[in-house]
Amino acid sequence: MQRRIASEICLLKRQHCRYNQNLYFGSERIPVLGDEGDDPLYLDVPRLPRTKSERKPYPTPMKLLIQRAKKDREARKAEPCRLLQDPPDNGLLVPELVHVAHQVYWSRQSLLSGLSKLVQAVPVQRCRCCFEVHIGHVGHEIRTCTGPKSGFRSATHVWRKGGVQDVIFFPKCFHLYDRVGKPRVGHDEKYSVPRIPALVELCIQAGLDLEKYPTRRRTKPVYSIEGRIVDFELLTDKDGLEGNLYSQNVDSVVDSNFGTNIEEMMKKSFFENPCNLLDQSNGDEGKNLRDLSIRTMDSWFEMMSGAKKMMENYNVLTCGYCPEVQVGPKGHKVRMCKASKHQSRNGLHAWQEATIDDLVGPNYVWHVRDLNGPALNNNLKRYYGKAPAVVELCVQAGAPVPDQYRSMMRLDVIPPERDEVDLVA
Repeated sequence: MQRRIASEICLLKRQHCRYNQNLYFGSERIPVLGDEGDDPLYLDVPRLPRTKSERKPYPTPMKLLIQRAKKDREARKAEPCRLLQDPPDNGLLVPELVHVAHQVYWSRQSLLSGLSKLVQAVPVQRCRCCFEVHIGHVGHEIRTCTGPKSGFRSATHVWRKGGVQDVIFFPKCFHLYDRVGKPRVGHDEKYSVPRIPALVELCIQAGLDLEKYPTRRRTKPVYSIEGRIVDFELLTDKDGLEGNLYSQNVDSVVDSNFGTNIEEMMKKSFFENPCNLLDQSNGDEGKNLRDLSIRTMDSWFEMMSGAKKMMENYNVLTCGYCPEVQVGPKGHKVRMCKASKHQSRNGLHAWQEATIDDLVGPNYVWHVRDLNGPALNNNLKRYYGKAPAVVELCVQAGAPVPDQYRSMMRLDVIPPERDEVDLVA
């Protein structure tokens, strides 16, 4: 009788462990009783990087893209010559996004300034053979290295000290002087056209004005004749519009105090303090470091939310096989793709719609509960969570954990000890 009861208890324990394993570590979330399946705060741990021969998934389904193309073709046949009304397709700015472009640009500057100071206090590790990044004093022991000769090392990483460029990655793209009149860069122009971070290029096209990278601002919409853009604006007006930031369609929306608001925002910025926060006394150092991490995380969320708003109106394209990005209505024609199947495309990129992860590389890292604790064990990797490197760095510096990343960081999962791995189902 006792043996029967003991066997039933063991069976119940196995079923309970399997249920928890499927609940927390499955690729798909299993809804719990009283829980909503479409929880906006739930984010699963990102999957492993795709293989080099696999194409990126389309953000918009192909069936919907085909329907849009058919509607555009029918509209061109019905009205061959038409005046484009909706910005930014007609060459004008979107008035509501001019202020957002400035906010995103200054948030990016504040983010880089804050990360450069946080990296001095919280150590960042970078693998010598691949792009893996880890936040902590000691690199993890999880075997996920895909660099050269990783098979001889059993896929273990070789760690070295990292920097800001390892925490966040801003891919570059070609700068377009006229995004509507000349939306593409030819192969012969690859050395004459400057390359800047794609996020900065998106801000420039949305209304930001930088002296180093001039762009053309129109006051009149363009025409579309059988799918081709035709500009009837006088040539004498072009020179006067090169450095003009606000066109006539923006002056009526943007108030006159917009420039002073930006100056006040920069004056009140936390990062313009000339004294170094890390040089304070031991009593104030932790408080200042925590405040710095909170400000840096706020800049991160402000930059990401503003970039998503601009991407809803301004096109951002990426290659389906490599990390190349181009901001504009069309992708460039520079034959520089070296990814899978590039021979069949003659080195041209396979352009498709980009996502926010293509515009700003989040660089997901493993979450560490204790920086001074032992290194993460490879046998316990299914119990560990992940987070963007910026979020992980700010959390380790003292910032509170954001609600939308709690599930991804798996804070509700208690990993077993190293000597208890064999006892867990």
